[in-house]
Amino acid sequence: MNSNEQLIHQFYAAFKHKDYVTMQALYHEQALFSDPVFQNLKSKEVQAMWEMLITAGKDLKVDFSGIKANATSGTCQWEAWYTFSRTGRRVHNIINASFAFQDGKIFRHEDTFDFWRWSRQALGLPGILLGWTPVIREKVRDKARKGLKKFMGTVDL
Repeated sequence: MNSNEQLIHQFYAAFKHKDYVTMQALYHEQALFSDPVFQNLKSKEVQAMWEMLITAGKDLKVDFSGIKANATSGTCQWEAWYTFSRTGRRVHNIINASFAFQDGKIFRHEDTFDFWRWSRQALGLPGILLGWTPVIREKVRDKARKGLKKFMGTVDL
C-alpha cells in the first residue's frame, strides 16, 4: 500500500471509529470538499461537517473498500448506514470518493452518490415523488448548509 492509499485507509478507519479529530487532521489547510448535499466546503467547513455528522450519527456505521491511489489522486468506495435525524428514517448510502493530495494530506475530496436513491430512503414519500427534482435537492442543500453554519457557531475548530 503506497502512502496515499494509507492516507485514505487511515481516514476511513478513523471514520469507522467515529474519530473525527483524526479525520480533520488528514485534510490540507486549504482543502475543499463537495458531495451532492454539501457543496464547495472549505477546510474549516469540511472539518466541522465531519464532526457534526459523526456526533449527530448515534447509530452511524461505516465500511469502505476498493482503495486506489497514486502520487496525486485516489479513489475509494464507502457505505454508510444511519438514521436520518430529520425524519427518523434508516438510510444505507453507497458513495464513491475521489481525492487529490498535496503535502501528504487530502487537498480535494469529492463524494458522489445517487441523490434520488438517498432521498427516497431519507425523506420517504416526498423523496420518492420529488427526490429527483432540483427543488428537493436545493432544499436539502440549504438545510444542510444552515445546519453546518449553526454547528460551526457552537464549535471552535
